[in-house]
Amino acid sequence: MIQWCTGSEMLARARAEGYAVGAFSAHNAEMVQAILWAAAEERAPVMIQVGQRAIRYMGMEPMMRMIEAFGREVDATVAVHLDHGNGFGQAMQAIRLGFQSVMYDGSHLPIEENIAITRKVAEAAHAVGVSVEGEIGVIGGTEDDITVDEEEARLTRVEEAVRFAEETGVDSLAVAIGTAHGFYKGEPKLHFDRLDDIRRAVGLPLVLHGGSGVPDDQIRRAISLGIAKINVDTELRQAFTDAARGVWSDDPEQYHVAVALGAAREAVKRKVQEKIRLFGSSGKA
Repeated sequence: MIQWCTGSEMLARARAEGYAVGAFSAHNAEMVQAILWAAAEERAPVMIQVGQRAIRYMGMEPMMRMIEAFGREVDATVAVHLDHGNGFGQAMQAIRLGFQSVMYDGSHLPIEENIAITRKVAEAAHAVGVSVEGEIGVIGGTEDDITVDEEEARLTRVEEAVRFAEETGVDSLAVAIGTAHGFYKGEPKLHFDRLDDIRRAVGLPLVLHGGSGVPDDQIRRAISLGIAKINVDTELRQAFTDAARGVWSDDPEQYHVAVALGAAREAVKRKVQEKIRLFGSSGKA
């Protein structure tokens, strides 16, 4: 049976003990199962992220009910998280459905507007014990069909991060330090000096979006400098697709859906376990 945990509790422990929680995006039943099974085997706390593409494809409530149903069969510590929430109304819908954590993403807005809406979300969420993630700074690449040109992506400014944290009351803060959504054209170069400055100035768990494809040594260093939550999506979708494609390539007449999707599920599970071990969260549940 799932042990539900708020995002703030999960990330506060991670920050204090020097590891990061894997926040894994799920898009269908097989991915939900894979994340839960990996968490149970590794005895690791995880966030299952429900993002905008999954909401459009499956629906927010079906995704939540599916997580609850599969969660009856496993012993895992889980927080379900709304990723890149698009407004106050969507955040409230997630809270009503039982999400333990929500993100409102106003990073594309002027800072005053981002602060105002994020603060409203945080006040409502905190009233019922739900955690809130905010974002300041723009992360490059594509996420949920929104593309930010790499050259236009800007690093989070320390003074803006401090102001945002103080005026919104968020529990965790996603910062732009050189990562991008999707895969990288070359090796990413994270701005660790900026991350360290933010860590020292803002007393909150920090979140790294665009975790897929970042070299392991850079991930470990980011965790040592205050990153307590790392989002992983693209690598899971790649693992799923490649495994299913492999089944059909080996046998073009293989029409048993369970065979292809079973292979895809297993590939996602292995990738989640790999990330859990990298993040240092094995045995932390």
